[in-house]
Amino acid sequence: MRSGGCRWLLRRVVAIAALLVAATAVRSHAQDLEPRAYANTPVGINFLNLGYSYSTGGVSVDPAVPLEDGEIDIHGLYLAYARSFALFGQSAKAGAILPYAWVSGSAVFNGMPVERDFSGLVDPIFKFSTNLLGAPATPLEDFASYEQNWIVGASLSISAPLGRYESERLVNIGTNRWSFKPELGVSKRWGQVTIDAAASVKLYTDNNHFFSDHKREQDPLYAVQAHAIYSFRIGTWVSLDATWYGGGTTTIDGRKNDDRQGSSRIGGTITQPLSRHLSAQLYASTGATARTGSDFDSVGVGLSYRWGGGL
Repeated sequence: MRSGGCRWLLRRVVAIAALLVAATAVRSHAQDLEPRAYANTPVGINFLNLGYSYSTGGVSVDPAVPLEDGEIDIHGLYLAYARSFALFGQSAKAGAILPYAWVSGSAVFNGMPVERDFSGLVDPIFKFSTNLLGAPATPLEDFASYEQNWIVGASLSISAPLGRYESERLVNIGTNRWSFKPELGVSKRWGQVTIDAAASVKLYTDNNHFFSDHKREQDPLYAVQAHAIYSFRIGTWVSLDATWYGGGTTTIDGRKNDDRQGSSRIGGTITQPLSRHLSAQLYASTGATARTGSDFDSVGVGLSYRWGGGL
């Protein structure tokens, strides 16, 4: 049995570890604002994406815990690859995201300032998505005749514990655990306007080396997102984005924490074609409401290069 003093310390360790939650949440939740996730794509196309993001914000914790003025800044780079293909007559995609981050965090703990600057590989994400209805697999030469009505799709994202993780540290970039996120999405188009919506649940394995020898468990995190997209005839499109996520209560050595999440975010995205093969994207989001976890602002820019499939 661990002493009562150790358990007292662990409750406060969890508060400081909110910086860790913020560091990983910035990537996962900001990335979850993903418009056109199930848009039909000509088969045989390769996508290579390079992007940069900046996120900053405060850390919200239980007011009974002596952690104040928590702030975190994250500069991130990511490289992503995906390929479209046919699956049971519908379009599908498979790919991977490799992120890297520079994190700077500070807070006041028990009246004493604490801070840390570090960088490293974030847990990579592997994603498979397939449309189930309304997005027939079509080669590029026939794609001009396709007109979207209703689309129904599904995806599975897997985060692998390959990011930088030091078990003796409270704040890390990697999470030292697997996560699995199945999602179901729908999309409907009316002329130049498209409405997207998706619902997902994120499932976590245990981290058995949290702050040295402690076991950290986390309940499923549920999320919904919606997007209103306007497409211009020149290929440019803009979207208004919103998401809500809740759940994700953590447990340390069998003791549940009062850290259930319940937050919402809003944002916007604009994509501009630069050539037949190249396009640029700019996005931003901010917290609308936050129960626990992080309330942050995020902006980013990306370049996408496409080839194959007759391009």
